Amino acid sequence: MEILHIPALRNPVMLCAFSGWNDAAESASAALEHVINALSENKPGVVSTLIGEIDSDDYFDFQVNRPQVSLDESENRTIAWPSTQIWGVSVPGFSRDFVIVSGSEPSMHWKSFVTEVLDLADDLEVSLIITIGSLLADVPHSRPISVGISASSPALAKELGLEISRYEGSIGILGIINDGAMRRGIDAISMWAAIPHYASNAPSPKAALALIHAIEDFLDVEIPQGDLPNEADAWEKEIDTLALEDTDVADYVKSLEESKDAQDLPEVSGESIAKEFERFLRRNNQS
Repeated sequence: MEILHIPALRNPVMLCAFSGWNDAAESASAALEHVINALSENKPGVVSTLIGEIDSDDYFDFQVNRPQVSLDESENRTIAWPSTQIWGVSVPGFSRDFVIVSGSEPSMHWKSFVTEVLDLADDLEVSLIITIGSLLADVPHSRPISVGISASSPALAKELGLEISRYEGSIGILGIINDGAMRRGIDAISMWAAIPHYASNAPSPKAALALIHAIEDFLDVEIPQGDLPNEADAWEKEIDTLALEDTDVADYVKSLEESKDAQDLPEVSGESIAKEFERFLRRNNQS
């Protein structure tokens, strides 16, 4: 890893998202990109620092994650290689700062990759790691995007009042980071947004917004939303229009809606309203 600058950070929390297998509709990586940009552009006094970059030669198969060539305004060619960047974001008024790890999921040498990430977490005295992902599911686009939050260990789940992950099967780099953090004694939780499988094309601003809300609620912070709410509404209306053009799809969406509504208990709806009210108060108090 090439370290560029180590900033002074207050009780930092590390947020991790990677494009690829863990990132249906690119929602998780879009959410973290929004966090960096929204805080840097809309919060006075915010300091964003590029801490370092992990060497892509060690971890990527360039036949799988190919470099991209583009032309600048002067028509000079520029090659962008797959990479992982680590940013430090210090926000006045927040009780803790952010360390944001984002990039493409590595193709190989995952153990070494995670060791580099967690060594840096130790050096920066990170007290909590939040891995952020999105997956395809049998859910309707017309209902709130569900974000599941789980802890890496039974003890942490009990302490934070979260579920323990009971998933068994193939995992991505996020699962390896969570496991490595637990073995080092670093608290780690995961957040996963459920994306309608019939609307899996990127971008999915509604899912990105749901992940941002989950981060806000868990850390008790306010992140400027910018145009995301309007983009989420436009996305939902576009899917509505496409669904209505095919009666089979419309019937399928209706069945998903009925199933989702039957699962949502009244107390769950009340909890959602309470969280939305808390966000409203945070935005007013911090504006």
